[in-house]
Amino acid sequence: MDNEFKKLKDEKITFRRILVGVDDSADAQLAFKYAIREALEHHADLIITSILESDEMNIYQALSRDYIHGERAELEKHVEEYRNLALEAGVENVELVISEGDPGETIVKNVIPATKADLLVIGSLAKKGIRKHFGSQAAYMAKHSPISVMVVR
Repeated sequence: MDNEFKKLKDEKITFRRILVGVDDSADAQLAFKYAIREALEHHADLIITSILESDEMNIYQALSRDYIHGERAELEKHVEEYRNLALEAGVENVELVISEGDPGETIVKNVIPATKADLLVIGSLAKKGIRKHFGSQAAYMAKHSPISVMVVR
């Protein structure tokens, strides 16, 4: 047993594709900074994702293509700003993924498999819908994610 622990002690886990979920919350900002640091340290790809939450829309907004298109365009512009910050920090490869739905479920079931990420970095609370659930999205992702999850406070 001691030999196994010695091997683990010397073995370093390296992440090659780091996925970070962003919004404007303080926790998400910290998660983003942590993800940049990890990407730089490991020379990893950084994948930035944000989810347009459909439960934040009323029925009339959900049925309006103009409203959804405007919301998505605004989100894309905002996520592009995150990309620019990561590139300025020195991250070599930065990808963007924007999707719609429940954030935790969408990231776990759709974004992670599509991006082949090996580490998910998220904040514990979010500014919009996640905060009202007291971190349930972060808890969901930590519990159901098929990859390692770093929850940043």
